[in-house]
Amino acid sequence: MNLWIGNIAPDTTDEELKAFLVKYGAPAFTSIQHVPGDGSRPAAIVTFEGVSTEELAKIVLRLNGMYWKERSLIVQTLLHS
Repeated sequence: MNLWIGNIAPDTTDEELKAFLVKYGAPAFTSIQHVPGDGSRPAAIVTFEGVSTEELAKIVLRLNGMYWKERSLIVQTLLHS
């Protein structure tokens, strides 16, 4: 399962994103992949293995719309990437 995290700050590092996710209770994940684009609304796909849909739904509820690094995040569950 994957989470799509959109509207992250352009200068956000993988380490910062990992620390943010851990801080807010995300389960262990296997990878972070940055989504290519024009740079105006950077996004990342975070891949989780062995995590239930319900667990990810809780993280989406917790993080979607959260204000982080001067941006309002858009967080959604992806069934496929």
